[in-house]
This record gives sequence, structure tokens and C-alpha cells, in this order.
Amino acid sequence: MEVVDHYFYTKEHEWIHIEDDQATIGISEYAQEALGDITFVELPSVGTEVEQFEQCSSVESVKAASDIYSPMSGKIIEVNTDLEEKPELINKDCYERGWIAKLELNALEEQSKLMNAEEYRNYLNTLE
Repeated sequence: MEVVDHYFYTKEHEWIHIEDDQATIGISEYAQEALGDITFVELPSVGTEVEQFEQCSSVESVKAASDIYSPMSGKIIEVNTDLEEKPELINKDCYERGWIAKLELNALEEQSKLMNAEEYRNYLNTLE
């Protein structure tokens, strides 16, 4: 199972890739595999302020609907509109083409509440 080394993760299986004061968020390979074939993504609205661990999106699959929580606080500055027509991009490439939103971060210290890749791999081992 792929876990990208320079990303951070939540216990709900969201990932965040931080670059300076901006970040890209999505769901991990573990999450997309657990959900199965994703059929719909509810994207957040650009300009929306989100708090760390607050619901910002949701996905529906053949198995279930699942809320997506923001790994860090910030303002939504871009959403992946490709997911409106091709939600399966999350299944095919959850870390690159299947990202959900981009944030302008406003509390960089919140990163300390997230797991790095090694910690996330160890966490996944406890779930098996």
C-alpha cells in the first residue's frame, strides 16, 4: 500500500502535502481501497474557511458515503473540478490526479497534530 513519504496523514486517512503556506489535500490509498469504486465527490466551495479536522467534503462509493475532514485549517483556494466528471480519479491516482482541494494554510503549527509517513504506516499496521 502506497504511503507518500513527504506527506502528512490523519487517523481518518486524509493526506496533506504542504508547500510553504499552501497545501493539497486528498484521501489515502487505504481510504480509497476501503471505499471501493468512487462514484461521486462533493467538492468544497472555493473561499470557504475550514478548521482542522472539520468536514470539508464527502465522497460516495458503491459501498458507502464518507465525510472528508481537512487535515489543517485554512481557506479553500482551489478544488479539483476533474473529479466532478471523473470521481474514479481518486481510485486510480489518489495522491496526484485524485487530489480534492488546495488550501491557503493559516495555522502551520497544526502540522504537529498529524502523522508523518512512518507513523501512518505504523498506524495502518494496527488496523490489520
